[in-house]
Amino acid sequence: MQGVINRLDYLNDGDPDSGESLGITGIWLMPIMDSPSYHKYDVIDYYSIDSDYGTLDDFQSLTDQAHDRGINVIIDFVLNHTSKYNAWFTEAKQAVIDGDLDNKYIDYYTLVTEDEKLSGHTYYEFAGDLFYEGNFSSTMPELNMDNQDVLDEIVNIMSFWFDLGVDGFRLDATKYVYYGDDSKNIEFWNWFSSEAKKLNEDAYIVGETWSSDNEILEYYESFSNFDFGMAESSGEVALTANATYSVDSYVDYLISYRNRATLVDENVILQPFISNHDMNRAAGYLSVDDYRMHMAANLYMLTYGTPFIYYGEEIGMKGSRSTENTDANRRLAMLWGDKDSVEDPIGSTYSIDKQTNGTVKDQIDDENSLYNHYKKLIMIRHANPEIARGTYTDLDFSEFFSIGGFVSTYENSSVIVLHNTSGKAVTINLSDYTDLDFSIIRAYVGMGTANLDGNLLTIDGLTSVIIK
Repeated sequence: MQGVINRLDYLNDGDPDSGESLGITGIWLMPIMDSPSYHKYDVIDYYSIDSDYGTLDDFQSLTDQAHDRGINVIIDFVLNHTSKYNAWFTEAKQAVIDGDLDNKYIDYYTLVTEDEKLSGHTYYEFAGDLFYEGNFSSTMPELNMDNQDVLDEIVNIMSFWFDLGVDGFRLDATKYVYYGDDSKNIEFWNWFSSEAKKLNEDAYIVGETWSSDNEILEYYESFSNFDFGMAESSGEVALTANATYSVDSYVDYLISYRNRATLVDENVILQPFISNHDMNRAAGYLSVDDYRMHMAANLYMLTYGTPFIYYGEEIGMKGSRSTENTDANRRLAMLWGDKDSVEDPIGSTYSIDKQTNGTVKDQIDDENSLYNHYKKLIMIRHANPEIARGTYTDLDFSEFFSIGGFVSTYENSSVIVLHNTSGKAVTINLSDYTDLDFSIIRAYVGMGTANLDGNLLTIDGLTSVIIK
């Protein structure tokens, strides 16, 4: 925790006019509770901080200091399963061995006999003639969400972390609470969100519903969800940034997806991103030198909702398990480039020689660096709330493959966001695409510049522009 505290000013120093920090307004911490693994997705004790990270006092200090800077903090809440070393599980197992079948912890887990096993589910020997469900791993027994005692525990855990200053939760594996049953999952998550809001009406909840867009959209009934259709090398952002898809089709996708989500929840807040801890890092398939990484950042940062930047993305960190089957390679230590080094996770094999885009120290004073590109994008978002919060109107650029954009209107104010994913400048007449009067370039960001002469807009290649 102290390491994060030491870097808070890098993220946001609390002074929007200083220009000295990245300018983020929220942190998602991957699992921090006591756990035997490096990834911490198998929790031993939900009311603790793993000793690798510090103490509860350290965490309280982190949330206090983050809030002083205008940074909200959400934490990973892994409640689909626990560690097999969790006291609930070990006591349940001992109770079965001892014949104490009235022990309440026996019903905390999904325990079945041989005849009760469900097709497609994974089970492991427990005790006696019972098996426990563990669809992720034998070390991760799954909780029984039909048990009121378990639900009461979940509410108590939420209350505990809210009291420590947490602003909300990232929910792991939302599809697997009732494996294969979306309807029961959504019913459960509706209950969860309702209980969270009772404890903290401003609770920020985002779910990992890693699936197709259609399936993700169902879960917006319960909470916001990560927009997986935008992520990875096969996602809408990378394919558009690499000029495989047209920008016009990308904008069509944005507007269509958002419109469909609002049918589920009219107040929906979407969560665009391009990479996370379970995916190969984006700089491995989006070239920094060719400005394709910059373009991808433009495409998803200059759009709706609340974008999530995976740590190190802003400096072009790399990491992949394409050759070594370990997610540890995707979760390497942040490349600060100074004496305060951090160790790579256990099991990582990715060589430092493959990190070709430099460290924070290399980039922070370089005005043309990827870091400063992200910093500018964040400033542009803050200065133009229409981008994140507005209602989008598509501008039909179907005759151009590499040009596309939209008008976004919020509280009677409108801006145009336009992207050029080609390698050359393009001049267009805005009056051919909108009847609204736009006369001022609010910002441009990318490899080049933009110029507006009356209705004629010239935008350089691999550049995006915001016009008011």
